[in-house]
Amino acid sequence: MSLFIPTYFSPISQYAAILKSDKVVFEQEDNFQKQTYRNRCYIYGANGKLSLNIPVKHLKNTSGRKKTKDTLIENDFPWQSQHFKSIKTAYQSSPYFEFFEHDIFRIFNKNYVYLIDLNIDTFLFITDALQISQEFSKTKTYEMTPLLNDYRELAIAKNGVFVETKEYVQMFDHKHGYISNLSILDLLFMEGPNALTYLEDTKI
Repeated sequence: MSLFIPTYFSPISQYAAILKSDKVVFEQEDNFQKQTYRNRCYIYGANGKLSLNIPVKHLKNTSGRKKTKDTLIENDFPWQSQHFKSIKTAYQSSPYFEFFEHDIFRIFNKNYVYLIDLNIDTFLFITDALQISQEFSKTKTYEMTPLLNDYRELAIAKNGVFVETKEYVQMFDHKHGYISNLSILDLLFMEGPNALTYLEDTKI
């Protein structure tokens, strides 16, 4: 079993690790942290690397912290329509965007209260798109088991684990060069069914 933080359209490195795992365990009892992929992903826009951030409510418990499973999305801000528009603008001319547009639109048209529910839905969308069927579960207490393969650090966006992914053709690489370890969406829209082989060959 392997331990992951549920993240938003996770980076390529996380899916490379997921693919190598028999069972996926999502950590939901940890404390929410900023500067992570929990509520952000990076895509390739016309001006280079583009961050898509989900606004979250800053409600805290008596200890001054909030757990991943309790993190609420701030839906007063039209983030869903903006994210979908940004993704479509970036990838509508990519080889495989049209094959997944309808399914991804359903995610951006669904009302979410908790961030973890959205992130699990993005996981289910990607595993379906890649045609893989990893079993997954959620932690009931903060996981300290040393026997698990611990990939929670892959969720750190700033000053986290650096994973260099091999080059593939990207939408705007002729302008800005290759950008490593973007959201899995970038790989999926550019490589389609070849994304699975790419992930299998990615070292984590």
